[in-house]
Amino acid sequence: MKNWLESKLEISHGKNKPLLSMEGLRGVAVFLVFWVHYSSLMEPYLSGASVKISHFIHSLGHLGVDLFFVLSGYLIYGSVLDKKIFSSLSYAKRRIQRIYPTFLVVFIVYIVLSFIFPSESKLPSQTAEMMIYIIQNLLLLPGIFDVQPIITVAWSLSYEVFYYLLIPIVIFGLNLKSWTVGQRIYFWVIISVVGLVVWMLFGGPVRLLMFISGILLFEFYTKKQITLKKGGDLFLILALVIFGLRSIYNFSYLFSISAVFILFLLLCLCAFNTQSRTYRWLTFKPVRWLGNMSYSYYLIHGLTLKFCFLVIATIVPAGYSNGHLYFWLWAPLFVMTLFTSFALFLVIERPFSLQINRLSNASNKIMQRTAKASAD
Repeated sequence: MKNWLESKLEISHGKNKPLLSMEGLRGVAVFLVFWVHYSSLMEPYLSGASVKISHFIHSLGHLGVDLFFVLSGYLIYGSVLDKKIFSSLSYAKRRIQRIYPTFLVVFIVYIVLSFIFPSESKLPSQTAEMMIYIIQNLLLLPGIFDVQPIITVAWSLSYEVFYYLLIPIVIFGLNLKSWTVGQRIYFWVIISVVGLVVWMLFGGPVRLLMFISGILLFEFYTKKQITLKKGGDLFLILALVIFGLRSIYNFSYLFSISAVFILFLLLCLCAFNTQSRTYRWLTFKPVRWLGNMSYSYYLIHGLTLKFCFLVIATIVPAGYSNGHLYFWLWAPLFVMTLFTSFALFLVIERPFSLQINRLSNASNKIMQRTAKASAD
């Protein structure tokens, strides 16, 4: 079983040197997102201190998406900046291939269920409005634009797509490749400060700044070869506590997001150091495997939890509450989300979105067999 799981959940990186701890960071990110939806659905059943604990965990769980943004910022910026020959067509094709196969399958499931369970549906009753609403969601507009997502978590995909479209324009429009590392770092720090000021004055999608944290991570780690050996666990805990405490104390969101911007940058600089303790636990296989199927998990876990709680509602009497329910129910429900996510990953994401990696694995095996036969 272990070997079979390893063959399915280990991802080939082709010619690129893998950052195994990044896979673990994705696992941490998606585990945090699980707690957001679990806490929301558990709330009607909670009482006593568990209510405050649930609110605390729900608040800090939102940082899972921000951690994803940091990692995307690092990867996409680096792939464009370091590409010797950049093809916008290949770039767009790869981004579409990575996002849409898994998204479309889950999206169709949501649409079908919307008709089967109209009380849970977000679809407008009028046909014309419904078609427009579905097209808006297919184009990944919810999030950046004021459109309610059919798949609750899909709002973040509009942020990802916006970043995918913007970063090549910025890099080539400003000819950032010709700048020194120091100049690029100063530029992105200034953009971050300006972004915070603009958000303070006018509002807007301030969490886009987390991509810049990933950009700075790329410059510091890849170009300046700066890492940290200690402090990674502390940086993660501090970020979680700061956001968790916002459920208790109504302190500045500006301070919170600024702190997380810096703390996640420092966390990753430590996580990427193979000598750090943070690297060691992030490269624990189950954590990495969760990270490798994190996109499938991200899209389907909410639906799985919703189904579980519909079943629970038929078993548990109306108005029932229990202060301990929150602490012992999460584990079996998390396991349930793992099953559905793994199935989606295995059937859709792996063969369709990771096709290049799969072919690379096949090529490597053929080469290994050929070399062995020659040696014999």
